[in-house]
Amino acid sequence: MSESLFLPVDTEAAEPETERPAPENLISGDPVFTTWNAEARDGLYCGIWQATPGKWRISYDEWEFCHILDGVSVIVEEGGKAVTLRAGDSFILRPGFKGTWEVIETTRKEYVIRL
Repeated sequence: MSESLFLPVDTEAAEPETERPAPENLISGDPVFTTWNAEARDGLYCGIWQATPGKWRISYDEWEFCHILDGVSVIVEEGGKAVTLRAGDSFILRPGFKGTWEVIETTRKEYVIRL
């Protein structure tokens, strides 16, 4: 039987990968990232990502669409204002984005990344 063309995006559909921000990017706390990649092909990635409380620097070379499922986070673009994100919020981070991500309450998001 061939591979199904229907793919659920949930934490039951993929093995979790766990990591932390690079030490040089960590600002505060001890955040742990868990990622459930549902799809990875041709420079396109999507799945679910979760982070525990902490703050770190971010720098994007890729394009990413995010939809917050749970939790509270604050993103600040260099030279910009803080944006508080909660369940139901969606946003795009474009290539070249630099700033900080702070997780106030454990945050879970759906993501689509295009390299």
